[in-house]
Amino acid sequence: MTDHAARAAELLADHRDSIDRLDAILVYTLGERFKHTQAVGRLKAAHNLPPSDPAREERQIERLEWLAKEADLDPEFAKKFLNFIISEVIRHHERMQK
Repeated sequence: MTDHAARAAELLADHRDSIDRLDAILVYTLGERFKHTQAVGRLKAAHNLPPSDPAREERQIERLEWLAKEADLDPEFAKKFLNFIISEVIRHHERMQK
């Protein structure tokens, strides 16, 4: 293996290590987020509140799009990601109200 190839392999391993750490952070962060949204769902169910809040969801999507731009992340990707999370949360909330 040439020095360049060895250096490239080392850099690749470093990037993959960082990706693995970031994936773990994402999973644990989503876990924490869902703990809070489950608590919100229990409150909504206990007080007969609707499972979704379209005005808040719209504000959150706008906020995430702004954050994505700040982070140099495609805002459309961030919007799709948040919409997926919101739809899962609403599904959980609807189940809690049954």
